[in-house]
Amino acid sequence: MTDVIAIADNRKQDRRQAMPFFCIYHLGIKAGRRFGERRVTARGGAGYVDRYAGNLVLCAIAILLLSALDAYLTLNILVSGGEELNWFMAVLIEESAGKFVACKLALTSLAVVLLTIHHNVRLTGRIHVRHINYAVLAGYSTLIGYELYLLELLVAY
Repeated sequence: MTDVIAIADNRKQDRRQAMPFFCIYHLGIKAGRRFGERRVTARGGAGYVDRYAGNLVLCAIAILLLSALDAYLTLNILVSGGEELNWFMAVLIEESAGKFVACKLALTSLAVVLLTIHHNVRLTGRIHVRHINYAVLAGYSTLIGYELYLLELLVAY
């Protein structure tokens, strides 16, 4: 006598929970589990993560702080007799200093957020987008040094 055992087919069930429109992961209150690259395509596509390396976050914060310092030093240079060469920023400064600072910080923040999100994307063989973040940080550091030099020159005259 043989007994037949029925086994239920569970393959059709969706085991994933539904993600609500707004959840605590979006605010960064609860950290996700993905930290390194995962599920990258064979063609070298982007690998997105839930958490970013500490040095990348510090780089992004430093870029934003240097951007704010750049706006402050630019306004001081203009008060001391300098001239804004970027026509878009010159138009904003003529309207109001508040618009200039807000637009400068908004554009910088948007760029830094997009570069940080796509930090694992490869531009060429060994160059990732995160290297652009570090290059922008080096560029802002050089710019701040140049603006301090200009302020010394303008104050001396």
